Order: sequence, then structure tokens, then C-alpha cells
Amino acid sequence: MNKPLRVLIVDDSAFNRRTIAKLLESIGGVEVVGTAANGSEGLKQAMKLMPDLITLDLEMPVMDGFTFLRILMGANPIPVIVISSRDGDTNIFKAMEFGAVDFIPKPAATPSMALFDIKDELGRKIKMLPQLKMDKVRKGILKTFEKIEAKGEVLPQPCSAAEAGMGFDVIAIGSSTGGPPALSDILTHFPEGFPVSIVVSQHMPPGFTKPFAERLNKICKMNVREAGNGEEVKSGDILIAPGGYHLCFKRKQRGIVTDLLEKRAEDKYVPSVDSMFLSCASIWAERTMGIVLTGMGNDGTKGVVKIKEQGGYIMAESEDTSIVFGMPESAIATGKVDEIVPLHDIGSRIVKRCITSLPH
Repeated sequence: MNKPLRVLIVDDSAFNRRTIAKLLESIGGVEVVGTAANGSEGLKQAMKLMPDLITLDLEMPVMDGFTFLRILMGANPIPVIVISSRDGDTNIFKAMEFGAVDFIPKPAATPSMALFDIKDELGRKIKMLPQLKMDKVRKGILKTFEKIEAKGEVLPQPCSAAEAGMGFDVIAIGSSTGGPPALSDILTHFPEGFPVSIVVSQHMPPGFTKPFAERLNKICKMNVREAGNGEEVKSGDILIAPGGYHLCFKRKQRGIVTDLLEKRAEDKYVPSVDSMFLSCASIWAERTMGIVLTGMGNDGTKGVVKIKEQGGYIMAESEDTSIVFGMPESAIATGKVDEIVPLHDIGSRIVKRCITSLPH
């Protein structure tokens, strides 16, 4: 006996959610496993339920369908059929560029019984799902963003972490020996517009961090740059600690800004992961995620303990993929690490953890 197709419905109208659920359940071999009233709820449900298909409205509060698609496809591509009233709008086609596999226009702009008219078309589109190759969909998304960036076109603006309903405001990553290639692997997993701030301390001397940030900026979908002093920390940006300085933060009237501290004679590690982690814990508290990657020594260990005391979340690279297991091993020895993850899974795990960290 074939397993039923498990579907998640994302639509801000309660009437539409009920109606689409009835339509789907009247189609043989389909089971509605969940509903969500906006993109933020939809992401959490998608990662929790892992449905076979998602039906998606585009115009929703809190997080719209475009931001939902960009984050979902970066974290874990799932087939999406857009069911939206924007039938004459080019945004439908932009949604398909962002990863939606098909669309069905709603018969009316406002909730109405006319929605039952899409049943046959919805059934036909569901039947084509077994032939879908989601790996090819994901490759197509990457090419689309490359073209958009090359043309200088503007993508939909990312929302803040709070607006997106993300569980974290900042992801703080520390690394040393073997760190540059590890960071290149992880940071390229974050989708365009990922509504969280990323801050990085990599043990590296002055003069090397700026070209390193510039190189990362060419391969990442988020904006990467070497951190300056007193600049506002914004969601959607990746800040690299400059060589010779500790990347810390302070709260100003205009928001949270960087506070670069010069190297002291007694400092063993510069930039210091501990200094960055401790500062993040004091500013962002439980909305901090700390990541400890490959490296010699124990830098980051004190910061890991502080982040956990504040209610944050810690992930460490596993021994299997660490070039040097010193830093992750020291962090793990504290008993405060929530997850031990191989390098190739860390990027996607961060995105998923950000989405699923809020209580359901």
C-alpha cells in the first residue's frame, strides 16, 4: 500500500486553509499534516513535519511567501505549489524562480467558495510530483540569484529576525586552524536574505582578514565584510573580525554596534572567540547561537559556558571533520554543547535550528 502524500498548507486566511484542506483530502492518496497562517509558522512546521508538498500563499503578514521560499530552499528544498490571487502578477514567476515548482491562481482575490474550482487542476499538479527532481530545482535557484546579482536587480528585502519569527538574532562562529575552508563551506549554505546577523572570529593576523572577507563575499549569498568599529550590526550581514582586534558589541540608541578592542599583551588568541562569545551572550542572551569549529587550543570554551548560562544554543564541529579537534573538544568537555555536527552538515543544521528553535 502506497504511503499518502503529506501536505502542509501555508495561507493567512483561515477560510482558505480549511477549503484547501478539504480539496486536498478529497483527492485520493493525500493527507494534510499541518497548516500555518504565515511564512514564519510555515517554516517551523515544514522543518518539524517534513511534508512531501507545501501549498503557499504569497501575500501574508509576518513573513511573506518570497522570504519563506528563499529560506526553505536554502535549508531543505521541499516541493512548493503557490496558490495565490496574484495570477496576473510577475511575482508569481519570481516565486517560481525562488523555488516554487508550480502555481494555481485563486479564482477570487478574497476568500470565497469559488476556491473549490481549483480542485481538478490541483489534483493534476499533485500527480506530477513523483517526477520532480528537487536537486535540479535547487541548482536552478542558485543560477537565478547569480543572474539577478549580475544584473544588479533588487531581491525582496529581508526582514529582521524578530519579524521572521526566527529563534536567534545572532550566530557567532569561532575557528582557528583549518577554519578558512570550513567557513567557506558553512557560510555558503545561508540563503539570500537570511534574517539573522552572522559574526565570525577566525584566528588570523592583521592584513589577511579583509581579503578573506572579500573572497567570502564573492561566493556567499549573504553580504560578507570585515567588521569596522562602531558599525551597526544588521540582519542579513556576515561580519568578520579584523586581524589584531577582538570583535565585541555594545548597545547604542541606534541599535547594536561593533566595538573593536585592541590586542593586549597577555592575549593568546586574536581575534578571540571567547571575547566575541562573551560579548554576544551579554547583548543577545538566549537569542545567541555559538558555533565552535576546528582549531588548536581552547579558545571559545569560556564563551560557550556563558552563552548556555544565558539560554543560548551551542554547536561544535565533530572530530571526524575537524582539522584540529582542540577547540571543539574543549567546548564539548564543558557539557554545554547541544549538538556535535560534521562540517558538511553544519550550514544546513544552523538554518534548520534557527527555524525550529521557537516553541510551537
